[in-house]
Amino acid sequence: MTTARGSEPGTINARLAELGIELPAVAAPVAAYVPAVRNGTLVWTSGQLPFVEGALPVTGKVGEGEGLVEPSVATDLARTAALNALAAVASQIGSLDRVVRIVKVVGFVASDPWFTGQPGVINGASTLLGEIFGERGIHARSAVGVAVLPLDSPVEVELVVEVAEH
Repeated sequence: MTTARGSEPGTINARLAELGIELPAVAAPVAAYVPAVRNGTLVWTSGQLPFVEGALPVTGKVGEGEGLVEPSVATDLARTAALNALAAVASQIGSLDRVVRIVKVVGFVASDPWFTGQPGVINGASTLLGEIFGERGIHARSAVGVAVLPLDSPVEVELVVEVAEH
């Protein structure tokens, strides 16, 4: 993870611009839940799918072989899902400059039964958070292989984020 940049308070919007990243609109829930909930200094996101302009760019199981989503593609999708999660966080706190720390990332990978590279796929989310937040982006993490995800998404990412009170 990158730690030299994005670690100073008040620099996240500038860092996003430097990286050429624009936060997407908050993804609409696909069931009965809200995208994020804040309680005190913590924000929990619901699982975020890698929607791009309201649609999944790729569906299916992750693995090696014909008819499967390549791990490198799934890694990019995890990055997109993390951006969607950050949009949900921002909807609760206004500016991402208020992020004190990314506490936890949970990543789910819809996996072919023989695929064991879930940690590498979820690195797409973890690396992005490090690029954006520097030291504040270093987090605990789980990367879990599952049989299927909503809408046949290859990945889903959720965050727990500590934020400044004011």
